Amino acid sequence: MTVIDRKRLQNVLQTEISQFSKDHPECYKLYQRAKGCLLDGVPMNWMVRWAGGFPLFVKEAKGASFTCADGKHFIDFCLGDTGAMVGHSPDKPMQLIAEQLKKGITFMLPTEDAIWVGEELQRRFGLKYWQTTLPATDANRFVLRLARHITKRPYVLVFDYCYHGSVDETFITLNDGIPGPRPGAIGPQVNPVVTTRVVPWNNLQALEQALAPGDVACVLAEPVMTNIGIIHPQPGYHEALRELTKKYGTLLVIDETHTMCTGPGGYTAAHGLKPDILTVGKTIGSGIPAAVYGFTEEVGDMVSKSIKVDESDVGGIGGTLAGNALSLAAMRATLENALDQKTFDHTVPLAIRFTDGVKQVMDELKLPWVINRLGCRAEYWFCDRLPQNGGEAEAAVDAELDRYMHLAALNRGILMTPFHNMALIAPDITEKEIDIHTRIFREAVTQII
Repeated sequence: MTVIDRKRLQNVLQTEISQFSKDHPECYKLYQRAKGCLLDGVPMNWMVRWAGGFPLFVKEAKGASFTCADGKHFIDFCLGDTGAMVGHSPDKPMQLIAEQLKKGITFMLPTEDAIWVGEELQRRFGLKYWQTTLPATDANRFVLRLARHITKRPYVLVFDYCYHGSVDETFITLNDGIPGPRPGAIGPQVNPVVTTRVVPWNNLQALEQALAPGDVACVLAEPVMTNIGIIHPQPGYHEALRELTKKYGTLLVIDETHTMCTGPGGYTAAHGLKPDILTVGKTIGSGIPAAVYGFTEEVGDMVSKSIKVDESDVGGIGGTLAGNALSLAAMRATLENALDQKTFDHTVPLAIRFTDGVKQVMDELKLPWVINRLGCRAEYWFCDRLPQNGGEAEAAVDAELDRYMHLAALNRGILMTPFHNMALIAPDITEKEIDIHTRIFREAVTQII
């Protein structure tokens, strides 16, 4: 197998950093100006992690591409980390969203669009009742509160190195096998071991041991882990997960926010899952903040009956802007005109082409790396076998190599998702653009072997 030349990697990385600075003087000027008013020069703190040393400033975007302040054009495989999975500003949804802008944005009252969205979500996911939020983080936060409320149980359960937005209870990992705060989780209100149990993905024995005491209100799970890399469930895992949660009286919550890349009804519809509660956000609003959470009829009735009408506004669930007219119009426009089967019929084959192209380069150059795919999402690791859980995936992270591969792509006109090596395929991507990535991937690797 081919071994990466670490000294050459360090030298080439410095060359790429210099090239990035040379190519983006206007973005750098904006970054320096931003330091005078934005903490660390960015509107969100994690934007400091972009590979070039400072972020690109976007001038405009459309479909599967964007242009930065320096006038340089990029093929976008990041797509707002799923928020723009249907492409930047898709024509028909944008037309309908613009119409709603003229008619009003937020009222603290429902619109007919809310009913349309609820009925469409019923059809896609098979759950009876639905509620809306802005970020998927809130959808997950709210369902954890509701699950504890109706079960009267103190704990929730998540999987090691999961990601469900910035929900305090979910920032827990197994550190040398011992549960504790995830490294980098700042200022937790309490140590998450007080609220949360954590087990490795794909480990049924650990799952049953954690559920057996009968004090876990719900399991919160992506049907396929995504934010630490695409980690599929082992055969029979979901069937066993559903069986064990029922056995111990624990609610099952499926988070489809990233796994909507599987198809119009996410992984849940594609694989016939039967959760008690489901959450999804990001891409369902064409980039407009929008998220939802849904219940089975049984769970929904329990929630409804357990909350007094005159206390419904003080329960820590909701928000003045949740369910606003603009977000509901965006969800309807997206579900009806962009996030449909026709879209996936186009993007999934392109994701297969992306995966096959990267795998061909890996085989050709004898690289001990792997790539995995879920629907129109693909991701590669710098390890010789596919991780089976979050701990294995985290152990395979190579920060220096990550930065180099991202920056080499960026300097050649391709944006990958930061923090990991993930690509999303927008409806506007072409085979030619997929093949451009394959060529650039090969070029980047040959510089460091």
